[in-house]
Order: sequence, then C-alpha cells, then structure tokens
Amino acid sequence: MSTSVKRESKRPSTPARADPGRTLSATRSPTETPGRAAQGAATRTALVTAAREIFGRKGFADASLNEIVAQAGVTKGALYHHFGGKEDLFSAVYEQVSHDVSDAVVVEFLRPDPWEALLIGCDLWIDAHLDPAVQRIAMRDARAVLGWQVVREVETRFGAVPLRGVLRRAVRTGVIDEQPLRPLSLTIKGALDEACFYVADAEDTEGALTEVRAVFRRLLAGLRTPAPVGSVPSATRQATANRRPT
Repeated sequence: MSTSVKRESKRPSTPARADPGRTLSATRSPTETPGRAAQGAATRTALVTAAREIFGRKGFADASLNEIVAQAGVTKGALYHHFGGKEDLFSAVYEQVSHDVSDAVVVEFLRPDPWEALLIGCDLWIDAHLDPAVQRIAMRDARAVLGWQVVREVETRFGAVPLRGVLRRAVRTGVIDEQPLRPLSLTIKGALDEACFYVADAEDTEGALTEVRAVFRRLLAGLRTPAPVGSVPSATRQATANRRPT
C-alpha cells in the first residue's frame, strides 16, 4: 500500500498538538467560564468522533476536513481552534483508537491468573485489530502520517506498558522465570504487531487467525517456568472446582 498522503494547508496560527487525555482544568483559560469550557469539550469530542468515523472509512488521504466539520456539525474555524490541522486531528483520533484497544485488553490482563491473563489478553489484542477501521487508522495511516517515532511512542505507552504489568505479575507468582521485563514486553508487542499485519493481509482471515494464535501460544509457552511434577494446571483446578457433584 502506498504511504503517500495528501496534506491540507494549515492556518498560520498553529495551536499545540492535541492531547485526547487532557482535562478541562488543564485547557481552560483564566477567563473561560465552565459553560464555555464544556461547550469547547463537546465541540472537540464531536470533531474527534466524526474524524474517527471518516478516517476509518476513507483513510487519511481521502478524508476531507470539510466533510469532517459537516458531520460534526461545527465550523472550520472551530476545528482550527482545537487542532492545528488535518494531521493534528488525525493524531488525536489515533491516540483515541489506541487507548480504546488498550483499555479492552487491560481488562483481560487483570484476570487473577497471570498466565491466563497473558494468553487471553494477547488473543484479544489480535482480535481488536480485525476491525477494518482500526487497521486503517492504527496499522496503515498512522505510520505514514505521523511517522515511526510517534507511532512507536504511542504503541509503547498503550501496548508494551500494559504487557509489562501482566508479565511482572507472572514473574512474581513464579509463572515465568525472572528476566528483564522492558525488552520482553517490547519483543512480545512487536510480535503482536506482526501477527496483526499477517492476519490483516491474509486472504483467509480465519485461517490466518488460527495460525497466529497457535504460534503465539507456543512462543509464550517458551517463557513459562516448568510446573513441578504432579502439580495441577490452574485451568484444570478451576474446572474441577466448578464441577457440580453428581
């Protein structure tokens, strides 16, 4: 896929880069009333929501700011009040998509059993990238529009850092051997990215998904500390505990 993108001209005045996670108190001027701050937040949300739908459907190159502001129900001046231009708006959308995927996976990473949490969370990460809009925004256009350095920082924050958390729990409970967690989490995150691209590019999506899940289970199994002889796996213990007496 070509990485060339059309860039729309920016106004002379360029505000600071958008931060989807900033709070009203952090962005409100000393003379701004709570009502105006709420209205500004609503406008910004409407713009990001409209842009996410259009970027996800058309891609960055074919998306128009005129179409985005029309769908958001705001003026172009309002867009430039909140964002520096098309790239800035796309950056906010990309961060929101990355945040949403991460939030869904983190729920699984918090499961009581760290090994099951790791396996299920990695499966869900791949599943989340089956969405064509997520593929277009996060996997394709982000690298072309924002550059690898920005994308790597975002992917580390929303991907490798949560991975490091579940891996830390796995080490503390003896599920995997003690080892440096930062390079381990980055390596697993890189493997997840390639798995997502493999599935996205495959003609047989279901077949590719089955393949990468099997490969990932084997990769992760290589990290696991061998269980003592005679021990019962946690999944078996849970199944036994849930079995009703006959």
